[in-house]
Amino acid sequence: MRNVALDLGNRITYARADGGVIVERRVFNSLTEAESLLGPNTSPARVAIEASREAWFVHDTLTGWGHQVTLVDTTRVRELGIGHHKRKNDRIDAGILAVAIEKGTLPKAHLLSAARRRLREQLGLHRSLTESRASFATQLRGLLRARGVRLVKCAVARLPAVVEARCALAERELVKALRVAIEQLTHLLQGVDLEIERLAAEEPAILRLKTVPGVATIVASAFVSVIDDPKRFEHAHQVEAYVGLVPSEFTSGRRKLGSITKQGNSYLRSMLVQAAWSIIRSRQSTPLKTWALAVQRRRGKHVAAVALARRLAGVLWAIWYDGSVFEALHVGRASAEGLIHQARSIEFTAEQLRLQAAAAERVAAALELARRKTLVPHQRKATV
Repeated sequence: MRNVALDLGNRITYARADGGVIVERRVFNSLTEAESLLGPNTSPARVAIEASREAWFVHDTLTGWGHQVTLVDTTRVRELGIGHHKRKNDRIDAGILAVAIEKGTLPKAHLLSAARRRLREQLGLHRSLTESRASFATQLRGLLRARGVRLVKCAVARLPAVVEARCALAERELVKALRVAIEQLTHLLQGVDLEIERLAAEEPAILRLKTVPGVATIVASAFVSVIDDPKRFEHAHQVEAYVGLVPSEFTSGRRKLGSITKQGNSYLRSMLVQAAWSIIRSRQSTPLKTWALAVQRRRGKHVAAVALARRLAGVLWAIWYDGSVFEALHVGRASAEGLIHQARSIEFTAEQLRLQAAAAERVAAALELARRKTLVPHQRKATV
């Protein structure tokens, strides 16, 4: 069977390996042009492609043509040699992947299911429209502020109505284009929200995840669309690391932890952090909020929000994995146990420090006694 790799850039770079050597290279403008080598009437091939949005379509097409397609985990391609010596281009990447698939050393990526792809597409639309509307709202407020007009805080969707009610004709005309744009984007967002709600209603997991405080449809949908299958993770810490919410580690003799890794899907990570902030700021008292406030007192509010986002990822995964719903009593018990364990850890550390100080005092006394014994008589009298 042929061993082939495709690099999906502005153009498609094709490389075929045989015996660890690249024996054929081609460049195509589209997948259609590659039918002469990978079409349905060609011999089957093992094909490697780096995971990306376009990779889903290419995977489905090539699989339909009778080939075995492997998605490559882009976060681990450096293990293969991609990017070494600051040399990275489509030709080199395709060649390295072709040799790796022949050797069977490719780091494989998870293939997203068709249902989750549709959900992620709608979430991508929601994100783009929301960010565009927020940008227009910021520009609108800035233009009015330059005219000495400060608008009250309100939801972005209500901003055009607030401008209409509180601004003079000249200011309303100044920001008319932005007002219209915000209104149109709000209308489009309503349609996207309805489609996301429809897709979410078909996902029992999303309905269960929404039982967690601070987790609404968008957050739950984002989590499901990225994780896809909870069974591919063995424990919650793997999920937390997958979305980039665990501390980076630099260990060389002494363990040193840094800021979070920020690996994985940035949109899901930002949604989890937003959900954490909503829990911290809510008036409702929940075990998750209590736990986060305890962290906030020790480490500050920003660290507490990220820590709570990390814990949320674990809670959501556990609910999905077990097929259960959120139980505040269980989480509260876990939080209490965590605080008790931390208190015991602090007590243990304090006791160890006390014992070390006592031992240091004994050593100092012994050293002083030994020093005095080595002194000649007249020096001994002087020290006394």
